[in-house]
Amino acid sequence: MSSYIAIDWGSTNLRAWHYQQGSCVDERRSEAGVTRLGGRTPAEVFAQITDGWPVNDVPVVMAGMVGSNAGWLSVPYLACPVALDQLSSRLTRVEDKAWIVPGLSVERDDNYNVMRGEETQLLGAMALQPAQRYVMPGTHAKWVEVEQNGVRDFRTVMTGELHHLLLNQSLIGAGLPEQEASPVAFNEGLQVGSHDASILARLFEVRASHVLGARDRRHISDFLSGLLIGHEVALMTQKAASSQPVIIIASSGLAQRYQQALQFIGVDSVTLEGDRAFQHGIRSIADDLAN
Repeated sequence: MSSYIAIDWGSTNLRAWHYQQGSCVDERRSEAGVTRLGGRTPAEVFAQITDGWPVNDVPVVMAGMVGSNAGWLSVPYLACPVALDQLSSRLTRVEDKAWIVPGLSVERDDNYNVMRGEETQLLGAMALQPAQRYVMPGTHAKWVEVEQNGVRDFRTVMTGELHHLLLNQSLIGAGLPEQEASPVAFNEGLQVGSHDASILARLFEVRASHVLGARDRRHISDFLSGLLIGHEVALMTQKAASSQPVIIIASSGLAQRYQQALQFIGVDSVTLEGDRAFQHGIRSIADDLAN
């Protein structure tokens, strides 16, 4: 097992791990994502997060928005379809300090998409839980189709961001009290969202329902979450021919919501912890660098 440093550097957060002979000996976290550098350069943040670590002696592999045009260095995307075992041979060196993993892209008339960071999770997930379909929930959920150990296609659904915007910056959330968790409200949202071909006409009803007293004003966030996730899941699985389970790559809380939504429409799923998938993927890249 190799020794290396792994960094997951996104838009809003940064996480770093130091591995010795395959075992994690130190882990650090920071809110200095590429959009939150606080006047510092990426090189300065890198030096701080890795202070005391042997950055000159072991491979340092970074994934995520650090490789975007808003990050440390703009790294080209790999165009899909692509075999993910190409990742380790397509890394980009930055300032003789570290390697950045390339993202993936789709560029067709019917689908323009990009991802950064998720490709490293996918590399690990395909080894840990081989499947034909994966979903990676989050601010911008990724739905990925895999074929012969490579990514054939993927799409992005902005469910998480839409939930935040509607609740915090639209009329839907205006005047609401502090929100409380409600599994019942989430399930009711699932029922509505899963059955409508379009939820545009349903969104204003979210507000109207609590204005008229038909829905508890404390549970609007969970109802809206169910509405959006239910619609997303139904939409993204309606054309799938495979009867194999969908692999959900996420933390337990978010994974449970997607698992419930998939179960509601009769689609089996298996959950894989996002951090586990990322670490397995980054380790395979580091191992290739060491060999």
